[in-house]
Amino acid sequence: MERRIGTVSRGVRAPIIREGDDLPRIVCDSVLAAAESEGFALRDKDVVCITESVVARAQGNYCTIDDIAADVREKTGGETVAVISPILSRNRFSVCPKGIARGAKKVVLMLNYPSDEVGNELVSLDQLDEAGIDPYTDILTMERYRELFGFNPHRFTGVDYVAFYEELIKGEGAEAVIILSNRPHAVLDYTDVVINCDIHTRKRTKRILRQAGARIVLGMDDIMTAPINGSGFNENYGLLGSNKATDEKVKLFPRNCQEFVEKTQALLNEATGKNIEVMIYGDGAFKDPQGKIWELADPVVSPGYTAGLIGTPNELKIKYLADNDYGNLTGEALQAAIAQRIREKDGDLKGQMASEGTTPRQLTDLIGSLCDLNSGSGDKGTPIVLVQGYFDNYTN
Repeated sequence: MERRIGTVSRGVRAPIIREGDDLPRIVCDSVLAAAESEGFALRDKDVVCITESVVARAQGNYCTIDDIAADVREKTGGETVAVISPILSRNRFSVCPKGIARGAKKVVLMLNYPSDEVGNELVSLDQLDEAGIDPYTDILTMERYRELFGFNPHRFTGVDYVAFYEELIKGEGAEAVIILSNRPHAVLDYTDVVINCDIHTRKRTKRILRQAGARIVLGMDDIMTAPINGSGFNENYGLLGSNKATDEKVKLFPRNCQEFVEKTQALLNEATGKNIEVMIYGDGAFKDPQGKIWELADPVVSPGYTAGLIGTPNELKIKYLADNDYGNLTGEALQAAIAQRIREKDGDLKGQMASEGTTPRQLTDLIGSLCDLNSGSGDKGTPIVLVQGYFDNYTN
């Protein structure tokens, strides 16, 4: 019988995960129970995806403000520290400036404008135009920013992040100086010790700062890269990808991800006899057109995935074939011609017109984005997502 369904994404409910839980076994059992409960079969090339949050939680990969402060003090000397280009987020960043301020005497905070790296606005482009401000060249003190733009609560959270971050820093007993600029080296007028907090542009920012004469340059990926007094850590990403757990603690990005996905894959394959792929996913790589926020605040969409998920899609554009190569065909003849073309397609379609407009992104970025949209970050209770039929095409 001809299959009528293509890709299906199912959120799978699981127990609440705690530190020390055998998560590979829980994932396997949860997927099997869901298949039995809902009456669907598991197949080769299914993809089982687990949110990074529960992986880190099972690992107990947490650190405290005191841990962050100790690491910052050790690596910077604990005097005046510049903190540049943080994202505007209570969940993602609010604990981090507290830790940095607790480990320093003075914090020079440089915020990007009109928005942060992922699109959270401090001011609008229209406001900048009206004020005659050029965000590429102009450096604003906090006083000048207030004079021009006043208080600007975030459209979704209602938080004025300039005031919010200033209060966090002062609350830890550190002096706070705030400027707004998109030029990393602007902070070097205040100090030559810099922590750059940008995520996807961090390597370039570090290079610019070093070339401009900064003495100490650290990224968020250089803090909490080793345990402090028995804390969690992440040797690859440090504080990048961390989330607020409590007012005094953050959950770090998970560690040993490859080991986890391979163990989970082995359990699933043993239980089903099928070749099932496994990946860990965090933020999806998509942009909200309404709020203009780019979702990806994690350093990567997927920090761990099995070998079958390496690569990018290799797809033909059906509408291109229908309109161009087979524009004279209709009905069953058209369907048969396109199906045959798909069966005979090259292993690498890069540069061919018939593949133009297909999505040339990593499979893990595409699937991870699908999973993030499916599971959300609220109360759905589905930290596992089963994706079926993703590798099917029109001929299956």
